[in-house]
Amino acid sequence: MSEAVQDVPPPGSAGDRAAPSSERESEPHPHRHVVFAVVSVALLMFSQDQTAVATALTTVSRDLQVDLAWTGWIVTIYAVGQILALPLGGRLADAFGSRRVFLTSVGAFTVLSCLCAVAGGIGPLIACRFLQGVAGGVMLPAANGIVAHHYGRDRDRALASFTSVFPIGAILGPLVGGLILTVWSWHAIFLVNVPLGLVVVGVAALVVQDAPRRRPDRVDLRGITLLLLTLVSAMVAITALGTAGGAAGLPVTVAAAVVTVAGGWAFARHSRRRPDAVVPWRLVAGRGLGIMNVTNVLFGAAVIGFSALLPLYAQTRYGLAPFAAGALLTGRAAGTIASSGVSVALLRRTGHRPLLLGGMMIIVLGLLLSAAPATWTTPEVWLLVAATVLGIGMGLTGPAANNAGMHLVPGDVTAVAGLRIMFRQIGGIAAVSATTAAIAASSDPGTAGAVAIVVLAGLLAAVALLAARIPNQRGRW
Repeated sequence: MSEAVQDVPPPGSAGDRAAPSSERESEPHPHRHVVFAVVSVALLMFSQDQTAVATALTTVSRDLQVDLAWTGWIVTIYAVGQILALPLGGRLADAFGSRRVFLTSVGAFTVLSCLCAVAGGIGPLIACRFLQGVAGGVMLPAANGIVAHHYGRDRDRALASFTSVFPIGAILGPLVGGLILTVWSWHAIFLVNVPLGLVVVGVAALVVQDAPRRRPDRVDLRGITLLLLTLVSAMVAITALGTAGGAAGLPVTVAAAVVTVAGGWAFARHSRRRPDAVVPWRLVAGRGLGIMNVTNVLFGAAVIGFSALLPLYAQTRYGLAPFAAGALLTGRAAGTIASSGVSVALLRRTGHRPLLLGGMMIIVLGLLLSAAPATWTTPEVWLLVAATVLGIGMGLTGPAANNAGMHLVPGDVTAVAGLRIMFRQIGGIAAVSATTAAIAASSDPGTAGAVAIVVLAGLLAAVALLAARIPNQRGRW
């Protein structure tokens, strides 16, 4: 679920706060490019791991003899760990130093990759994947802080370049995962991280300097706990609904649903009452923010969910090989890269609303093409065209959606950016959980996947009608 953090550092991170004047005007470090390279490798390792694993869902399900709905957890629980760790990462970097937090989190990610590779059951694998997501989520703010510190007055350009690493990992992940599955096994997908992690830790220990520390803010542990409870119980409810047949699975589904509702209510109540909540309620609803948050959830379902599910869908419906299924995402990446530059160039001229609505409609078209049967050509070409169309829509929508949310509350840009990341990740989690459960419960997995894609397209089209009410803004703001 790589695209969740490619925009900006998360809220409260060591890299997104206003730096003291002396730091902003400081001279760049002589070894800054080496530092940039080694930190980028860590980010690349984290981003490609997510999309690479998505190509192996059917293989893991078959090898560990577990329902596909539970196998999907190795993707979704990774995102849950990341969501929960992002608010902690900046505070830990402030308290213990960006260098120490970065080295520890990369080392933990590497060790956990080994444990994932040797996991003999779905339970240990899910647990290790959750902790991997936590390690990655903690690493991201520290990495941003390190880059900002070493580049001094050039930090803005460095951080802009740094965020471009994530899409590269999203492109490489399916190719790497598909190739490894073709010549080896799913265990080796995790082992790829080990030499990379060792190199990163070794080189970073030699060249990375610690950034100045700040007094850490308080951490909303209660809010994070309630968010974890709500997300995981919702995943359990969806998964149990798709795997346990008949009345046998009904008690689990109902119990998990009750916990989800109770946890969500308690989380909302907590966010309303605590001024420094992990999700400030004033940024959840009102002034158009409610519409934008719903838009981000469904945009995340399309962007993150589609990235994780396209290889699975191609394998279950058309029987494509893992490498061919993973390579389909290159079309999505190419479309996104090509259209995102156009969107940025047009933002001040047209405003964000036309680009947002137009991009969402193109995403809907790409989803419908993906769900439609391949008629006039091979499935590989058909799905590649559909993925490219969807990527074009994503590239148009992404910058416009980012701009629209921040324009609504220009005084809370950082907090809104962090919430955007969270809501898009939640959308991706919901899409992967629901689709894998539907495929696992169906006697015709390919058709079930197509139906799930059509449902997502319908929801996205409906929210586009709501997004049309968002105020437009041309020029600078």
